[in-house]
Amino acid sequence: MIYLDYQATTPLAPEAREAMLPWLGGPEGMGFANPHSPHRPGRAAAAIVEVARDQVAALLPPGGRVIFTSGATEAINLALANLALAGSGRKRLAVSAIEHAAVLDAARAIDPAHSILPVDGEGLVDPAVPIAAGTGLVAVMQVNNEIGTVQPVEALARNAHQAGALFLCDAVQGAGKLAPPAGADLIAVSAHKLYGPKGIGALWVRDGLELAPIIHGGGQEQGLRSGTLSPALCAGFGAAAALAASRMEQDAAHVETLWHAARDVLCRWTLNGSAEHRWHGNLNVRLPGLDVARLMSDLRNLAFSAGSACASGSGRPSHVLKAIGLSDYDAKASIRLGFGRYSDLRELKDACERIEAAAAAQGV
Repeated sequence: MIYLDYQATTPLAPEAREAMLPWLGGPEGMGFANPHSPHRPGRAAAAIVEVARDQVAALLPPGGRVIFTSGATEAINLALANLALAGSGRKRLAVSAIEHAAVLDAARAIDPAHSILPVDGEGLVDPAVPIAAGTGLVAVMQVNNEIGTVQPVEALARNAHQAGALFLCDAVQGAGKLAPPAGADLIAVSAHKLYGPKGIGALWVRDGLELAPIIHGGGQEQGLRSGTLSPALCAGFGAAAALAASRMEQDAAHVETLWHAARDVLCRWTLNGSAEHRWHGNLNVRLPGLDVARLMSDLRNLAFSAGSACASGSGRPSHVLKAIGLSDYDAKASIRLGFGRYSDLRELKDACERIEAAAAAQGV
């Protein structure tokens, strides 16, 4: 099996796995201790949580704090619910048309009258897009999970602030790969998209910004997210973040090599999204008339996608591809290949050649 679905999840880094193991141990090692307990094993567990917090914070802008959550979805819900309904005193949300379902569905539930910020044919939000009066929070992702476009988040944050709104950035696909989104007030990240474990993420909150909890209980995580933290998950997240920081240039160079190799093979396929403003670990392309379901069936030993893993099986055209102007016909003839640190160049070329051959066998 050749794995080409890095946008859905990334392989667990060996370094992250090694960092987790001591905190998964049996009674003899005491690594199972509750990090919120005052005894020595509990304090040791709490210490590794704080080490991890610092490691994750190092991937994000200075001047903020990291709140551990179960993942980016919880982090996004915490941010949107808080600032739309309580923190800002202004009840309107504005979100881009190509946000992840975690943002779009939460916005729909919290503020049914929220504004949608359009994107152009390259999948980019205009940095000067008008913000509706009464908007308290603007949410635009750093890197789109389906088409890989990189938004001008610093300019968008300035625009939001000029309109009197706060700015939330879903940095799930960009964290550990690109510089952090400058100017954001809140940033959501997820460990398993940067070679860490599933089940943990974080919300970065700018200093001076006060939030209220949406989960109540023991008051853990600075009173914002009750529930017992997993030292193992925190340790894995921290190790993955530290590794990403140290390898950022090396990983980016490897991804560039992979991107050009894939484009050379799939040269007749049309790229979806901006060719210039994008993360090159995401290749979303289309061929008119392609039967994607048949293609995936014919290539069962390749793991790739027809869109977001969170929306797979819905049968609906991608809302992202529709937002950039594609017809249902073209949207349904698109595939997404994702690759990264552990992708092998020879395997990627082989996979792309097999995709091209299978598409040609369909007569497209």
